[in-house]
Amino acid sequence: MREPRPSFCALFKNLRYPQQFLLRGAVIVAIPLALCLLFAWAWGALTPGRLSPDKLVNALEKTGGEHPGYRRNHAKGVCVAGYFDSNGSASALSKATVFLPGNTPVIGRLAIAGGNPNAPDGAVPVRSMALQFITRDGQEWRTGMNALPFFSVATPQGFYDQQMAGIPDPKTGKPDPAKMKAFISAHPEAKPFFAWVKSYVPTSSWASDSYNSLNTFLFTNKAGDVRGVRWSMQAQTPGVPVTAEDKANPLFLQQDIRQRLQQGPLKWDLIISVAEKGDATNDATKAWPDSHQKLNAGTLVLTSAQDQADGGCRDINYDPLILPDGISGSDDPLLSARSAAYSSSFNRRTHEEAQANKGAGL
Repeated sequence: MREPRPSFCALFKNLRYPQQFLLRGAVIVAIPLALCLLFAWAWGALTPGRLSPDKLVNALEKTGGEHPGYRRNHAKGVCVAGYFDSNGSASALSKATVFLPGNTPVIGRLAIAGGNPNAPDGAVPVRSMALQFITRDGQEWRTGMNALPFFSVATPQGFYDQQMAGIPDPKTGKPDPAKMKAFISAHPEAKPFFAWVKSYVPTSSWASDSYNSLNTFLFTNKAGDVRGVRWSMQAQTPGVPVTAEDKANPLFLQQDIRQRLQQGPLKWDLIISVAEKGDATNDATKAWPDSHQKLNAGTLVLTSAQDQADGGCRDINYDPLILPDGISGSDDPLLSARSAAYSSSFNRRTHEEAQANKGAGL
């Protein structure tokens, strides 16, 4: 007669150490489950009301429109390349090898703010410069700078609220004035920024704009001394106010930069501003006084430009927290939010590009 098959519980009884078996099994199951829950929490799946990177990027899409395959902000731009010629003077502040005397290759991007890659170049006054430095020891420094004296808000929530208030009204194609008024009332720190926007006259070229880090970072030297810093790429090219003719040409910035680079390199001085006691290191809405210690660390030299569709900058995520040894992030909450949102945007657009290529049979 055939013996009955032992049950699962009976097998457990035959094990010498059933408790250990159960414990190990529980640990094996718990680890991936915990990781899944951690990622779900980080991206807001478990806390819908929390400001997650996806939620922030969704707000940018609502403001600039959905444009698959493009960056969610500063979508329209041009790739540039060149090098940074360090004079060695910043080595006293930071042990980063990018500040040793000599040249470091640079791949960059010049752009205008906003999520619409088809917007006219004169649509917004805000322009940006993003750079990737590859140092001689294989480290990277990525930085995204804006042609602004200070930022509009001090927190990620403030930036989200600004984007939501700026969503165009379908009837007018422009933000609802009442919503913008409510935003400024809730975020009075934004008043100086909007006053600046109202009075600011842009230049006629990316080449004559100066670009600021806005956020504070930390430099550490070989002795271990840590100093708060901000930096600025200050143009050597004289500025000329934008003209009516410029504004009538939707590609005037891109055409101008190409023409200038055909005639020769374009240069910016990297100016490091050092924090003093009492400076706000966690508030990008506060500009530091011009009386601060400033150091000229060297010269950025751009030598060429390429279309962003196939240029060297296309696949670079200019995450501001990708930093070399000797440079680190500060307590500014915008830095981690920018880093996370850049990652979310990068993942979306690269997935969209892959899907488009798959659909085209490429």
